[in-house]
Amino acid sequence: MTRTIQLTDVVLRDGHQSLIATRLRTEDMLPVAAKLDQAGYWSLEVWGGATFDACVRFLKEDPWERLRALRKAMPNTRLQMLLRGQNLLGYRHYSDDLVTAFVEKSAENGIDVFRIFDALNDVRNLETAIAATKKAGKHAQGTICYTTSPVHKVEAFVEQAKRMVDMGADSIAIKDMAGLLTPQVTFDLVSALKQDLQVPIFLHSHYTSGMASMCQLKAVEAGVDHLDTCISSFAGGTSHPPTETMVAALQAAGYQVDVKLDMLGEIADHFREVRKKYHQFESEYNGVDTNVLINQVPGGMMSNLANQLKEQGALDRIRDVFAEIPKVREDLGFPPLVTPTSQIVGTQAVINVLTSKRYETITNEVKRYLQGWYGAAPAEVNRELQSAAIGKEDVIDCRPADLLKPELENVASEISGIAKSEEDVLTYAMFPEVARPFLEGRNAGTLKPEPLQPKATAAGASVATEFKIMVHGETYDIHVTGVSPHGDNERRFYMTVDGVPEEIAIESTGEYTRGGGEGKRPQAAGPGDVSASMPGNIVDVLVAEGQQIAAGEAVLVIEAMKMETEIKAAISGTVKEILVKKGDRVTPGELLVQIDAG
Repeated sequence: MTRTIQLTDVVLRDGHQSLIATRLRTEDMLPVAAKLDQAGYWSLEVWGGATFDACVRFLKEDPWERLRALRKAMPNTRLQMLLRGQNLLGYRHYSDDLVTAFVEKSAENGIDVFRIFDALNDVRNLETAIAATKKAGKHAQGTICYTTSPVHKVEAFVEQAKRMVDMGADSIAIKDMAGLLTPQVTFDLVSALKQDLQVPIFLHSHYTSGMASMCQLKAVEAGVDHLDTCISSFAGGTSHPPTETMVAALQAAGYQVDVKLDMLGEIADHFREVRKKYHQFESEYNGVDTNVLINQVPGGMMSNLANQLKEQGALDRIRDVFAEIPKVREDLGFPPLVTPTSQIVGTQAVINVLTSKRYETITNEVKRYLQGWYGAAPAEVNRELQSAAIGKEDVIDCRPADLLKPELENVASEISGIAKSEEDVLTYAMFPEVARPFLEGRNAGTLKPEPLQPKATAAGASVATEFKIMVHGETYDIHVTGVSPHGDNERRFYMTVDGVPEEIAIESTGEYTRGGGEGKRPQAAGPGDVSASMPGNIVDVLVAEGQQIAAGEAVLVIEAMKMETEIKAAISGTVKEILVKKGDRVTPGELLVQIDAG
């Protein structure tokens, strides 16, 4: 009997997350939705992962509206999402009541299949999401985050899968987010899972190392039931094996694949043209790169990391960051690099590289990770780093969510009057700092997405430049760093003139203005002057003028690259002056807080 292989296409989620930093807009999805719906896929991955954040943060789209629109446009095909277990779609653990509510609303709005994973493969963090999915009558898929390290073995992955099935998982997915699988290991892992489990096995693998198509063929030989692919115009490199290629190869090998190959060409043509619009988010690091077998940077992280470094004016340091990532990962006990651990490890690696001082600044997320707020690390962490990060605080050894109080009611109260639906409340719960202005702007009708650059002007838009100019006989040293759009219709440039930071806003009309108070702060020079090491936004001011503080005490919290970091005092003394407030944009070298010694 001919065996059937089912396919899931990921172009509407992981394909563009991997290649164009998750920027694909709904308006470029809907025109081809009918063809995707008729092509014969088992499911289409359309939501979750970084798409929710990107919709709100960059595209100024309501992610729930996107889901409803796609559900209406594709009524005949299962819609699938990627859910980060207790992390949902954010970067921390949420309370059980919030997780349950989010799954319920996602199901109501159109999700049929929930691929549920935990970044540490700590299955305790999947319990609530799996139970909520089953209660909603939807397909709960337990996920193995594949990685390599001294502690990640085939036997351990099989035991994890068994525990997820015992929790109620309807299927098991192997999620090879960095493209680390080799053909033989794929065969061995799928064979072991098929031998011990009765549920369907899915394989999701990125093409980063160049081996994904071979791995998928070996998986089919070993008995895999489902494969994830991506339409060819968004395939390859840090994305996935091309759908058309796999359909043709499998059909030629005698397998039953019900996807219509002739229709795929029309779908590919659509996305080939669409992709050109998003050229500014393409990266030279989107291609096949066998260095991934060493640095283990996953596809979605690759394009986003390149874009984030470009925003910092530090894209030239990306290879240094790639070299630092495995070192940070080892210090943290070899976590798989998948959201949120990929962001946790990646951001800390960026800070280590850009400051040239390893762990002098430790992000709040790394501290929470080392304390156990994300679950159990796969291997022993660097004890010296852990001690420096959490001091004398206790390490958590239970399921982290057991320590979280119900929060849905409080969240709803915080956003009351602005949220127009339960979905709005959940959006705010995920990303409060981003969601509040988004919801306010939506209600006022003032939302505008970040602009797409015309191809002719894209080159060199974010290049750091140093030069000298002479005015009336005086020579000035100029250092310009390009940063991503700060507002809807402007791009910010941070210019240092003889060491004094200035902020310039270049409007889409071509006019420019100098940043007001934010752009006129003096340069930090003295031992008690507190400054930031990279551009970001002030999340919190932790001290007051006249307050006595000790060296090493946190004075500010800054958000950069989606992660929060405390800025600490270098000396003990009295807070003389605070030059920033919550919400301010800051640039490297600016004086933010002044401390008098004593």
